[in-house]
Amino acid sequence: MFAWMAWTAPVAIFFSCIGLMLAGMTIWQIRSPSIERRGFLPMSTTRGDRLFIGLLTAAYVNLAWAGLSELHQGIGAAIGFVVLLIVMRWG
Repeated sequence: MFAWMAWTAPVAIFFSCIGLMLAGMTIWQIRSPSIERRGFLPMSTTRGDRLFIGLLTAAYVNLAWAGLSELHQGIGAAIGFVVLLIVMRWG
């Protein structure tokens, strides 16, 4: 069924982490509903909004790193993760 995809270990880890983040955010939202707040983003956001924006931003950072840099992609992934954390905390 999944033979058309290149399921390598990094791809499996990536999708597992996204799934775990979504499950964790769902449990967190059920146990402690979020309220909208303003950070450095130009709009009021909830935790889920910031996760979505942070994931999109991390994806763009990774794409830019892959297209513009000759260095190891793990560095781009680490930068994307840090950006995601910054958006989640202060966004």
